[in-house]
Amino acid sequence: MDGIDIVSELMNIAAITAPKSKGENYVQTRTLKGDILQKLADEMRTFGQKHQKTDFDRDAKNIDQSESVLLIGLKNPTVLGLNCNACGFEHCIDLVNHPKNDHTEFNGPICMFRLLDLGIALGSAVKTAGMLNVDNRIMYRVGVVACQMGLVDWDIAMGIPMSVSGKNIFFDR
Repeated sequence: MDGIDIVSELMNIAAITAPKSKGENYVQTRTLKGDILQKLADEMRTFGQKHQKTDFDRDAKNIDQSESVLLIGLKNPTVLGLNCNACGFEHCIDLVNHPKNDHTEFNGPICMFRLLDLGIALGSAVKTAGMLNVDNRIMYRVGVVACQMGLVDWDIAMGIPMSVSGKNIFFDR
């Protein structure tokens, strides 16, 4: 196991142990490395072109240069049950009964509190990498394509590519 593998595992731990609403964990993680990174980068370019979406090619270049990618997402998150209206529905049951989107980048709608859980998990993971001096960046586009490729069967995913080099590859993009 090399240094980036150790950091990735510590990031996994940070994401999973991050505080969650009601103490319920719907956060999932998966580390990608090796040949799958090139396939992911290629699919990101293709997705961007096919859907005429900008910056998928730019982010794919970062994946080409990364040693590892940590995916963090949510799988089958339930509603919290507060009827807070933050998701756009008056009652939680309305969100539950709303059909899932099958033509969008992610499978929503999702309870706002579960999305906050995801954000806290992401923050905990990147904080861990930063404390260990591993360059990283949270990328929504990585998660979109990882889901589209079937690398994960989650409702939503974000990618965190990691790099160890003399200059941060995520800085001057």
